[in-house]
This record gives sequence, C-alpha cells and structure tokens, in this order.
Amino acid sequence: MAHKHPPRFLKIVEDAKQRVRETNVDEVKARLARRLAGKNDDKFVLVDVREDREFDADHLPGAVHLGRGIIERDIEGKYPDLGTELILYCGGGFRSALAADNLQKMGYTNVISMDGGIRDWREKGYPLEK
Repeated sequence: MAHKHPPRFLKIVEDAKQRVRETNVDEVKARLARRLAGKNDDKFVLVDVREDREFDADHLPGAVHLGRGIIERDIEGKYPDLGTELILYCGGGFRSALAADNLQKMGYTNVISMDGGIRDWREKGYPLEK
C-alpha cells in the first residue's frame, strides 16, 4: 500500500533526490547475496534509518540502525572514514534520500539511498531479520 505524503514533504524529498545516488532493492539483494556467499569482499554498510520500533519489528539482513533522528549526530563516531560506502534505506526511499543528502553535506562521499525501501523488499519476498 502506497503512503500518501504531504506535498511540501515530497518537494524536499525530490530536491534531495536530485543530489543523491540511488540504488534499488534488487541490486542491494544481489550485493548481500554475493557477500553472504563469500564470493566477494564487497565492503558496504547497510543502514536502516527508520524509527526504533520499525527496526525492531524487522530489518534487512546485516543492517545497522541509525535512525533518521540521530544519524547526523552519531555517524562520525561509528564510521569516521568519509569514503565508507553507506547504503541507506527506510520504508519507501524518502527518509533515506533526505539522510543521504545530509551525510553528503557532512562530507561523506559514497552514500547511496535505496529507492523503494523495505516496502519493495517485503513485496518481493526477500529475507528479513527480527
């Protein structure tokens, strides 16, 4: 079920999306599968930017949680290397785009937002952790 977002929120999301790189759930699933199979040493951090209760309910395999409300405050302590590849996701790809835009403003150079978010992931029946 698609969420109906207010127009001003959508406007700032669209603005952010003009500046951030995006990927999709199929590409992230493929990268996770290669990593789990030990077929490569694909180094990226999968970051769930949703609220605590959303993350606790379920999340993508191996994801770390840095919620949208605290990511800008806490990211440097966890990932001080500005070149760390960070793949961010949320419910549908909007909050992750906003967070990715802010991380780029902070100097992070390898930030990607997963368009479609966990909703698309679930719709495709991909695995989740609780």
